[in-house]
This record gives sequence, C-alpha cells and structure tokens, in this order.
Amino acid sequence: MYANACIELRDAMDLAYLTGQRPADVLKMRFSDVRNGALLVKQGKTNKKLRILLDDGSARTEFGQLIDRIKNRDGKVASMFMITTSSAQPLNRWTLRTRFDDARAAAVKVAMAVDDKDLTSRIRAFQFRDIRPKTASELSVEHASKLLGHTQQEITETVYRRLGETVKPTK
Repeated sequence: MYANACIELRDAMDLAYLTGQRPADVLKMRFSDVRNGALLVKQGKTNKKLRILLDDGSARTEFGQLIDRIKNRDGKVASMFMITTSSAQPLNRWTLRTRFDDARAAAVKVAMAVDDKDLTSRIRAFQFRDIRPKTASELSVEHASKLLGHTQQEITETVYRRLGETVKPTK
C-alpha cells in the first residue's frame, strides 16, 4: 500500500504511525504546533494534550526527521498544515479517503497479479485507522498508552493491541 501511495498519503501514514494519533488529529497537525522541540497535540476526541518529542536528547528521532523532511520538501508551497496536496491545500478527510482508496486499489492489483489471495484479502480489509493499533502493538503497553492518550493502560491493551505479547521460549 505504502509503495502505491502519493506523497501526501505517505506523509499522513508516517505521521499516524509515529505519533499514534487518530486520522482527524493527524490532518489538523500544523507546523505552528511545533514548539520547544516537540509537537503539541490536543486530541479531538478526548481533548488530551500531548507533547511528542522531536529529539531524544542526543539526536533527532525518526519523527523529528519526518517533520524536517515534510517541511523542507523541494517545491512544497509553504502551508500551516503538515499534510497538504501538491497545491498546498490542507488534506481533508474526504481527500485522505480518496487517496487511501486509490493506493489500496493499486496494491490489490499488485497482489492479484502475483496471485496472493491472502495478501489481497488483507489489503482490501486495511483501513487508515488500522495504523493506530499497529503503533500500539509495537510499543510497550505503558509507552503506547501514553502516546495514544489513554488514561488507563487497559484500554490500550484490550482495544488497540492486536498482537500478543512477545516472549522468549524456555530454551
């Protein structure tokens, strides 16, 4: 899917994955929300406020590098919003949906061409909002809960974590 996505969809997917935020919160992110080395986020659903760091103390995080890449993209017309079309218009939920549907359709064609029915089925079922649970599943419950803005780790564990806990065998 990612390989078939346009640049603004890739940016939105990267922001969603690295921040764990809902699609609506990703679309409203602005460069003016970056202050003192962090992106300030006020979640739309819960009004929870977060400061997502761009540096880890010694180096730029992958998230910080993404913000830099979006901001410094060649030919990008200056806009307050991080996720914009090539004409610097903020991406809205309908445009995001269209871009996502187009990338998904292209990815389905590729999967069908190699006759991979399981992959084709998984791509068809994939939605933008599935990125948030992916984030939650790849972090410790404590970290994921904070990043997603949950007051209780149980919410993160039962609703968003889709993979089981990683454990080592006895031998």
